[in-house]
Amino acid sequence: MFDQPDRVLVTGISGFLGGHVALQLLAQGYTVRGSVRSLERAEKVRKTLAAHGADTTRLEFVALDLLADAGWAEAMSGVRYLQHVASPFVLEMPKDRNDLIRPAVEGTRRAVTAAFTAGVERVVVTSSIAAIAYGHDDYSRTFTTADWTNTDSPKVSAYAESKLRAEREAWAVAQSFGARDRLATINPGAILGPLLDDDVGTSGLLVQRLLNGSIPAAPKMNFSIIDVRDVAAAQVAAMTSPSAGGKRHILADREMSLFELGTALRAALPEAAARVPRFEMPNWIVRLIGLFDPQIGSNTAELGHVRRVDGNSGRLLLARPTIPAPDAAVATARSLVARRLVA
Repeated sequence: MFDQPDRVLVTGISGFLGGHVALQLLAQGYTVRGSVRSLERAEKVRKTLAAHGADTTRLEFVALDLLADAGWAEAMSGVRYLQHVASPFVLEMPKDRNDLIRPAVEGTRRAVTAAFTAGVERVVVTSSIAAIAYGHDDYSRTFTTADWTNTDSPKVSAYAESKLRAEREAWAVAQSFGARDRLATINPGAILGPLLDDDVGTSGLLVQRLLNGSIPAAPKMNFSIIDVRDVAAAQVAAMTSPSAGGKRHILADREMSLFELGTALRAALPEAAARVPRFEMPNWIVRLIGLFDPQIGSNTAELGHVRRVDGNSGRLLLARPTIPAPDAAVATARSLVARRLVA
């Protein structure tokens, strides 16, 4: 069983993106070995994927910790591809930036090192546009895969720094093995789309808050949005595409403001979106609220700015257009409503 050539290790399989990656891999006939922090979570993941039509007879689990060496070498046994999706994300930035940066960097180092040591054919690491487009004051430009976030800027969050340093670590490890062409990174924007279970997570929380009225007026914030199904498809494509190795791939459909998101939700779900804000909030009020609201407070540096990224690399990888950003937001909302996760 462990010497099959089509086995894929998916780290962070219990997460929003990791679950979608596993779902697409299973649908394409791969055997999936999912990593979880504790095997107690395995049965929930299995039931979730089965509920969405997956053949879970080809699903197995291992317990791995981003901050511990134990188990990584064994987890790579018989694995042909690695999908390293796991990475810490928090709503409230920690007092010590290293609480976020260390597990991201060390976890990536462990995963990529173990993979190349075991002779894994291709490693795909989930990075972010946070590793590309932040810490720069020129908002008139469009950021590409050639750009890197500037961590010398005091405006760069611990999350953005964690994604930058983790991705750089992945490339450094690949270089040390002479295997840059066997590594690909996926750099998505804000990931929305259908939930697989009742875990709203960080991705669904923003749409949930728009729907439940806890954001009375829309802060002037903009996000590069991509549907989770596109990100998962890109992760899988990067695993086998001969031309994907050695490259970064930006996944972003387009930028949308919170106000535009609200407008799209009202148009598609008028009853469920009755409490979505109909006005934009002055920046000074947002900054004041941000003192007490961690999710808003961690994003106030972005007020009024539109950060554009070039998503052509992702569309080339997918060989098709991306799902429109408003549709991704509406899919999130429909999931929340269907699962009764909107108060």
